[in-house]
Amino acid sequence: MYNAPYFMKEAGRVLWQNRLSSVFSFLSTGLILFILAVIVACWSVGNLLIKTMQDEAEISAYLDRDIGTEQVLELIETIKGMEGVRDVQLVDREAAYGRMKEILGDEAGVLELFEENPFEAFIEVRISLGELEKITERLESLKGINHVRNNREVLERVQSITIGLKRLGYLIVTAVSISTLVIVSHMIRQGIYNNRVQVGALRLLGAPESFIGFPFVLAGLLLTLAGGLLASFVIVFLVNRTYSAMAGSLPFIPLPARNQLVSGLLLFVSSVSILLGVLGSMFGLRSTK
Repeated sequence: MYNAPYFMKEAGRVLWQNRLSSVFSFLSTGLILFILAVIVACWSVGNLLIKTMQDEAEISAYLDRDIGTEQVLELIETIKGMEGVRDVQLVDREAAYGRMKEILGDEAGVLELFEENPFEAFIEVRISLGELEKITERLESLKGINHVRNNREVLERVQSITIGLKRLGYLIVTAVSISTLVIVSHMIRQGIYNNRVQVGALRLLGAPESFIGFPFVLAGLLLTLAGGLLASFVIVFLVNRTYSAMAGSLPFIPLPARNQLVSGLLLFVSSVSILLGVLGSMFGLRSTK
C-alpha cells in the first residue's frame, strides 16, 4: 500500500508513453470483449428457450370432424392415463380461432377472409419431453384422432442453433484470449523497452523483479479493465434496447430476467478483463527476460 502511488504513477507513464498503441489496444480489447459478451448473452437466451420448450412440451392431437362428444371425452380419459402425460385439454374450433386471432394481433383481420372457421378441434396434451415419441405413436393409433402434431422439429432446430452458438462461442473465447494476450504482452514489452534505462538502474540498485515489473502488470490490467468497461457500456445498452423492442413485437419469446442477465454479463466481462490483463502482462514480462 505504501508504494501504491508510485505504481500508479509508473503505470500511467507506461500507458502515456505508448498512448497511440494504448488507444488502439483499448479499442481492440473493448471490441473483442463485447463480441464475447454477445455470444454469452445468446447462450443464456438459447438455453432458457430450450428449457421452456422442454417444460412446456406438448402434442396436438387433431380430431375427426364427425367424432361425437362422448367419444371425445373417452379419448381424453384414455390420454390422461398414458405414462408421461402431464395435462390434457380440449380446444374446440372456436377456441382455436380465438387463439390464432390473439397471436396475429393487428393482422387478425386476415381471418375474416374465410367464410367458415378454418380451424379444427384438437386435444392439447402436455407431456414429459422424454416420452414424446412413445406418446405420439400411441395417439396416432387411437380411433378418432385424425393426425398428430408435435414440436419435435422446432425443438431440435433450436437445440442445433444453441449448440452451434456454443461452438462458435468456444472459438471466439479462444480468439479473444489469444488476441488480448498478444495485444497486452506486446504493449508491455514495448513499455519495458522504452523504459530500459530506468529498469536497468532499478536492477543495479537491487530492486526485486516484482517491484520492477508490477507497474507494467498494472498498466496491462488497467488497459483490459478499460476495454471491459467500454464493452460493458455497449452490451448494457444493447440488452436494454433489445428487451424493449422484443417486449412489443415478440412478447411470447422467453427471455432471462433483464437485471439478472445484465449483472451476469457485467461480472463475466470484468472477470475476463482482469484475468486476461494479468496473464497478458505476465507473459509480456517473461518474454523480455
